[in-house]
Amino acid sequence: MEERRRSRRVALHSRLLVKRLDSQKHEEIGVDVKNVSKTGIGFYCEEILDIGSVYEAYLTIWTKEVIHAFIEIVRIEKQEDIYEYGGLFIGMPEFDLQRIDVYNVVNDAESYLGE
Repeated sequence: MEERRRSRRVALHSRLLVKRLDSQKHEEIGVDVKNVSKTGIGFYCEEILDIGSVYEAYLTIWTKEVIHAFIEIVRIEKQEDIYEYGGLFIGMPEFDLQRIDVYNVVNDAESYLGE
């Protein structure tokens, strides 16, 4: 499969709560984050989410801070008993994007130094 991401993604151990914006229900869905980049996120979820839909999300990052974001689902892949999703961040403030980018730089430096 051809790599089409604009920013490199790194693993992030976190949970993400999402709720669909165009639904009358405000049900929160828990997901497990696989990786994150400045432009998007990969995650696993047992629920079926719709491609092209936008979900409001609260992402807990490595510093235990919560980033409020909107995610558009752009990729779905069925695993055995779970779905793997790819999403793009929509309208995220530059400050929050920079926090994700800093994490990527620190993670790269730790990998380079062998820590």
